[in-house]
Amino acid sequence: MKNVANLFPLPVTETAYSYADYMFLMQKVVLENRTTGPKQSEDLAFYTKLNLARMQRLNKKVEISEDLKAKVAQINIPQTWYILTEAWCGDAAQNIPVLVAAALPNPLINVKLLLRDENPELMDAYTTNGGRSIPKLISVDEDFNELFTWGPRPAGANELMLQYKANPVQTMKEFVEDIQRWYIADKAQSVQKELTEILEGVFAEK
Repeated sequence: MKNVANLFPLPVTETAYSYADYMFLMQKVVLENRTTGPKQSEDLAFYTKLNLARMQRLNKKVEISEDLKAKVAQINIPQTWYILTEAWCGDAAQNIPVLVAAALPNPLINVKLLLRDENPELMDAYTTNGGRSIPKLISVDEDFNELFTWGPRPAGANELMLQYKANPVQTMKEFVEDIQRWYIADKAQSVQKELTEILEGVFAEK
């Protein structure tokens, strides 16, 4: 278990969003026809608008599996689930509402969201194959000992991403549509299965 307190100094923890505040931020940037982060474009603003609608739908309809509910209920130490994200990220929109819904029943879990581009040092400590891929979940205890991580996307969606990067015959728009169809068909089951397996491993070590 590694201590990552140096990656979470006060400026980081003080600028973390609750999920309610993050949803408010999403609504704000959509109303302003922009997104979060330094890079702004019509495409990113468009995807942010889509992501807000997806998250609002998932907030109402996502169903957490009984296996995941049971594992989350077993968590008996206070911890914070920090999630690195940006409003334009489609993978974040599909997975964050599920992670939040899973954590919600256990009062020992505090979910906080951090904008990737405002926290480069933290993001660079949790890259995926050298890239700043999001969302990235980092669970820490009260002393900032790392408990587990997850992200940036379920294995099935990640395989689509790897195929696209290896042979980008599609346009980015076509790829985004393909991965969206994958998420619709998956019905938030893969992220839940992966999180369940992670929590099983954490408890197996105790």
